[in-house]
Amino acid sequence: MSTLRPAASWLRSSSSPGSLSSPLQRAMRGGPRSLSTSSLYVSVPRDDRDSDQTSEGDSDSLSADEGSDFEDSSRRNVKKRAAKRPLKTTPVAKHPKKGSRMVRGHSQKESEPPASDLFDAVKGAKSDMQSLVDEWLESYKQNQDSGFLELINFFIRSCGCKGTVTLEMFKKLSNSEIIRHLTEQFNEDSGDYPLTAPGPSWKKFQGSFCEFVKTLVYQCQYSLLYDGFPMDNLISLLTGLSDSQVRAFRHTSTLAAMKLMTSLVRVALQLSLHKDNNQRQYEAERNKVPGQRAPERLESLLEKRKELQEHQEEIEGMMNALFRGVFVHRYRDVLPEIRAICIEELGSWMQSYSSSFLTDSYLKYIGWTLHDKHREVRLKCLKALKGLYSNRDLTARLELFTSRFKDRMVSMVMDREYDVAVEAVRLLILILKNMEGVLTDADCESIYPVVYASNRALASAAGEFLYWKLFYPEYEARTVGGRERRRSPHTQRTFFHLLLSFFVESELHDHAAYLVDSLWDCAGSQLKDWESLTSLLLEKDQNLGDVQESTLIEILVSSVRQASEGHPPVGRVTGRKGLTPKERKIQADDKVKLTEHLIPLLPQLLAKFSADAEKVAPLLQLLNYFDLNIYCTRRLEKHLELFLQQLQEVVVKHADPAVLEAGAHALYLLCNPEFTFFGRVDFARSQLVDLLADRFQQELEELLQSSFLDEDEVYSLAATLKRLSAFYNAHDLTQWELYEPCYRLLRKAVDTGAVPRQVILPALTLVYFSILWTLTHLSGSGASQKQLLSLKGRMVAFCELCQSCLSDVDPEIQEQAFVLLSDILIIFSPQMIVGGRDFLRPLVFLPDATLQSELASFLMDHIFIQPGEMVKGHSQEDHLQIEQLHQRRRLLAGFCKLLLFGVLEMDAASDVFKHYNKFYNDYGDIIKETLTRARQIDRSHCSRILLLSLKQLYTELLQEHGPQGLNELPAFIEMRDLARRFALSFGPQQLQNRDLVVMLHKEGIKFSLSELPPAGSSGQPPNLAFLELLSEFSPRLFHQDKQLLLSYLEKCLQRVPQAPSHPWSSVTTYCHSLSPVENTIEASPQGYPHSKKRRIEGKVLQHREDSSSSQEESLQLNSVPPTPTLTSTAVKNRQPLEGLEEMEEEGSSESEFTQSQLLPGTQRSRFLSPQHSQTPFNPSGPGLGNQLTRLSLVEEDEDKEELETQNESGEEWQDPDKHSSPSEPGLDLLDSTELNVEDF
Repeated sequence: MSTLRPAASWLRSSSSPGSLSSPLQRAMRGGPRSLSTSSLYVSVPRDDRDSDQTSEGDSDSLSADEGSDFEDSSRRNVKKRAAKRPLKTTPVAKHPKKGSRMVRGHSQKESEPPASDLFDAVKGAKSDMQSLVDEWLESYKQNQDSGFLELINFFIRSCGCKGTVTLEMFKKLSNSEIIRHLTEQFNEDSGDYPLTAPGPSWKKFQGSFCEFVKTLVYQCQYSLLYDGFPMDNLISLLTGLSDSQVRAFRHTSTLAAMKLMTSLVRVALQLSLHKDNNQRQYEAERNKVPGQRAPERLESLLEKRKELQEHQEEIEGMMNALFRGVFVHRYRDVLPEIRAICIEELGSWMQSYSSSFLTDSYLKYIGWTLHDKHREVRLKCLKALKGLYSNRDLTARLELFTSRFKDRMVSMVMDREYDVAVEAVRLLILILKNMEGVLTDADCESIYPVVYASNRALASAAGEFLYWKLFYPEYEARTVGGRERRRSPHTQRTFFHLLLSFFVESELHDHAAYLVDSLWDCAGSQLKDWESLTSLLLEKDQNLGDVQESTLIEILVSSVRQASEGHPPVGRVTGRKGLTPKERKIQADDKVKLTEHLIPLLPQLLAKFSADAEKVAPLLQLLNYFDLNIYCTRRLEKHLELFLQQLQEVVVKHADPAVLEAGAHALYLLCNPEFTFFGRVDFARSQLVDLLADRFQQELEELLQSSFLDEDEVYSLAATLKRLSAFYNAHDLTQWELYEPCYRLLRKAVDTGAVPRQVILPALTLVYFSILWTLTHLSGSGASQKQLLSLKGRMVAFCELCQSCLSDVDPEIQEQAFVLLSDILIIFSPQMIVGGRDFLRPLVFLPDATLQSELASFLMDHIFIQPGEMVKGHSQEDHLQIEQLHQRRRLLAGFCKLLLFGVLEMDAASDVFKHYNKFYNDYGDIIKETLTRARQIDRSHCSRILLLSLKQLYTELLQEHGPQGLNELPAFIEMRDLARRFALSFGPQQLQNRDLVVMLHKEGIKFSLSELPPAGSSGQPPNLAFLELLSEFSPRLFHQDKQLLLSYLEKCLQRVPQAPSHPWSSVTTYCHSLSPVENTIEASPQGYPHSKKRRIEGKVLQHREDSSSSQEESLQLNSVPPTPTLTSTAVKNRQPLEGLEEMEEEGSSESEFTQSQLLPGTQRSRFLSPQHSQTPFNPSGPGLGNQLTRLSLVEEDEDKEELETQNESGEEWQDPDKHSSPSEPGLDLLDSTELNVEDF
């Protein structure tokens, strides 16, 4: 293969820059002419120039480690071929032979290469790509030197390099020397190059670039493609660039080489077709009788076949050079974008030219890369395989590959990236369809649980797999008769029987709604067959068990909800913002169909299953998804009457909360004054409430007058109260005046304790709803003062009842009273007058100190209790403990709302914050949110509360164990962990929190020395160990503040009468945390660490060690993207910032903080300038200018000890503890990316 070094005859020729065709210049008129130096040319940091150059081990592959130029290895691997003449059938100009192509006109003189009009034209995409290539071909024919140099410089410019290849370089330098020269000129400041540069002008560059390469090969396929010189030299250049350590060169040249290979594959495919046609024509001519046979025709066909064979050999030689020189090395490149390009193009080669590329020797690259760490690469692998498995004709060649990599493809269903998992499931669907018997039952059973995944796209794909595996074969076996047979009731029932069987027997989940949603996209028409569903439920001899009936009802309700609302069930993420007009039309039509079908059948279903609460509750929910206007428009009022009768029977029969809530809500939907049947429904509601109210009055009188009630009477009264409470929640029952009798009942319960628990609970809820409905009536303007005071009196009386219930012996009554009390205190808090409702001011109520104390005591007794060891397994105890945990979380959330709404004193939050660390697993999210909101309300007060929490814990520990050996106790170590977590909650905004942290330290020092040891004692102050807790906040201090705090501590210690003979350990620990040598976060005002400057001109880079683990944890806890914790070397010995708050101190220590010096204007502006808050990805850094040399571009051995920052593209190939060199074979490229099934 020829190289970029021209032959001797080239030395006698030259080209002129003026030989560019004017049409090309006209095409670029008005477009962008060139890239600005700030956006095009990039400097390449060390971690961007780390390509994987390990050899494949194949003797034929091109090795980058041999130290030779590419042209040397290419001569060994690619045989020299003679130039071929173009096809006779192609109307193009004749090109010179290879031996004579270097003869040039002597009148042409040597000059610089032409301007970059070709690059600007491709970037601007102002003209047709075919015309652009044709113009370049014309210029190449006029002057091959100038034309080829223009093409070379186009690819160089596309890499973002401002250097150019001149004719002199072209003559005298080899490939490696030219690339080395270009690398030395690659020293711009930006980290972007055309393929990655932001902005609208670069958005379409990659597409235009690829289109240019494709068109170039297409236009040259009958001419220059077989000339030998341009293509061989272009391939040589791209191969050399793809082996560069400069990322921009490597990325761009690999893309160009792979697109060039793809275009060559298309040409090879066309040549193969031409050869087949030629062979058929030759056989047809030869088989003719001798009298009709044309010898000239046979000779022409033989010559044509020979020519096609030569062309095919040349194309295969070029493809072999590209594959071995570029793909074999770059498919495992450290840059994931390059690996993705290689795999994507390999997949296209296999699909388009399967006879040559669909072999195990090529498939192995895709199989190996299935283990890639990067999401995009794994995605490209799966998409490439999908294109192969979707063609049944190709699956026979994939048997060995499938047997080798099937386990990996199945395991990718659990990939950590959802889109990769989705593609894996879809690939397995194709394997299931086109390769029978490949997937075993064990393989399929590992996919079935994914139908319950939280991500809807993944669950839907798994649902489709389930459909094709379990439902479709049986479904089709019974539908041999065609479409009409398929819609038969028997066939539809088969589907539902199979669905029931899978859900019940698999025992994977408790809710069929998620299974219905997973199957909705592939089996929606079957799931919307409500006729078959209802006939199965209403059939007398359906032979369904109790569990199957309940499951079938749940499937019916789920399919109705899905068709009516069009969104997945709760907890499943879809990612879509809305429905298309077509989907909304289908949804509206389905809603009408299901309503028309189910309105007549719903009373029958309720009548059949009225005795079973688990089946009646979901059936009552069906009304939520009806188009209720159809009751009027289709004259179905008789069915409405039947439904109301059944509803009344169900309410009177059941006391289950789920049934009562569903019934009350169904009646609420019908009680809309806009409906013409509102009068009938309102009358039915009045009848039902009258019945319940009369029964309640009778049973209440019996309770109040009798000294003893049997169990039946208690159950009847409790059931009536539950029914009234459920309906009071959805309907205004104020006219039945239920407050007074319920209050009397509760008053007796508080005074005598003779009222059973099951009666008190619904009675409390009834009184609560009565107060809220009265408030709703008075919230409108026009309420009298008397009415407001009456409501206020009722509310205060109810709060007193709840306060009394807080000390009840029954925990359920206590919890119910706490929940209702916390809600009503928030409703009647000062915020109720906000929004122009000042007339409600008489209703504002704030709890007294006694009530606040009892609420806090309830918090300690019922929420922050020692968590019991949960028994492993799925026992009833396990389920009960989970329910109790949820209830405690609700109680804690209610108390935190009282704090944040100002109902309780904010200092009471210390009772919550001091349990942050100990109960982090149970309540960490609630406490963290409370802490964040409290800091938003008052930053200073919140900081004092954190300190108060530590003081309370320390005092409790001190009273329990005494001061001796306090800091060695496990409880004290837990307190240090809590202090560290409090310190992390301040976040990285160090300047913003400066005054708060200093105040916290100062108050802590005062507390630690507030109690002195007894007179004559040599012991340390009892609170002195508190300084060790303060040391956890020291990393949040500025250096200047540390010095001031050390001085303040020294003066405070001078007041201790007995000075120790040796320093106290707590004081030593605290002073060490304030020491200047202590490694702390010297952050910029914005809170981001400075990036380190690189070593320049051989200077040694000096850096400190990484920040402490607590500082790294800070970034995680505060949801800040992880950033390398580097210590800035740009700013040293900062002066104290102005604005440090003056704080009151005792004695002479006050002057230490008031003498904080102001920063001079010039220094202060420099400190706050943007250059001191660099982002981690800034290879050049401020002040480097043009001092970057080749040391900053090419990796050297001595640079490997330098601290590396992670690049913004998210590369995960490098070992975080060690920077691997490009030739290092130890890169972990095959890391597993699987998740456990519990993640779903």
